[in-house]
Amino acid sequence: MPRKSLPTRLAATAALLLTAGTLSAPAAAAAPSDASPGDAYVVTVTTNPAGTNYSERHVDVTGTVTKADGTPAPNIPVAVEEVVQFTTWNPWGDPIDPHYYEPRDLGKPVTDANGKFTIPDVDIDHATDSSLLNVEHGVQITALYDEDGDLNTPQDGYFADTTVGVNTRSSSVSYRLSKKKVKAGDILTVTGKVTLPKGVQPQGTEVFLQTYWEQEYDVKATATYDGFFVMSVRVTGYDDTFALRTAPRDMYVAGAQQALPITNTSLPRG
Repeated sequence: MPRKSLPTRLAATAALLLTAGTLSAPAAAAAPSDASPGDAYVVTVTTNPAGTNYSERHVDVTGTVTKADGTPAPNIPVAVEEVVQFTTWNPWGDPIDPHYYEPRDLGKPVTDANGKFTIPDVDIDHATDSSLLNVEHGVQITALYDEDGDLNTPQDGYFADTTVGVNTRSSSVSYRLSKKKVKAGDILTVTGKVTLPKGVQPQGTEVFLQTYWEQEYDVKATATYDGFFVMSVRVTGYDDTFALRTAPRDMYVAGAQQALPITNTSLPRG
């Protein structure tokens, strides 16, 4: 699972401090009215363009740091991160964080005489080898100025974020089942093929088979160079939710989901 780092702590801290009125909220443009009572600074961040797609994956990140009266704050170091977000798989409805995060440091630019900072040509993409199962197609850019550099004293931290839209291309999955009626102890085999957009290599696409509602998946396979996969699972007496999900290796290609028409005759009737 991707690590939880600065954005995770910032998100929790920001929620608490915004409620308390001690942390400045993201703003579109610096002005005296943007500062909450007691704030010394206001941080903003934005990107150009606001969204990306399969062919165009780069943005320029810009932002500002101003004093509470709206005047520029020069020579301020701002910690900037790019955060790929994932949806936490949770069928139980527990009050847990609905996201987990994979952050990447973009640097610590220093504001110029006008209080502006810039990081040009930022690659909005997945930078590690982790699975893209449950990836969200919106990447967060965060900016933080912490006066004393200590995240354990958040009362002097000023935070802003913005989300870069990721416009994905679609994919699909086809399948064949060894049987459509199963019972406890049977071996169910699923063969199939993932189809990705023209020119995108299907090899390495992960395919997940779910058989029970409480489990995200019971078995997984990896597609071959031509997109084919095969997987088998032993059916239990409580398996009640049969579905396929895919996770292409490219964040700009959306995964596919397919319910399977399988009946478990071992389930209690009625």
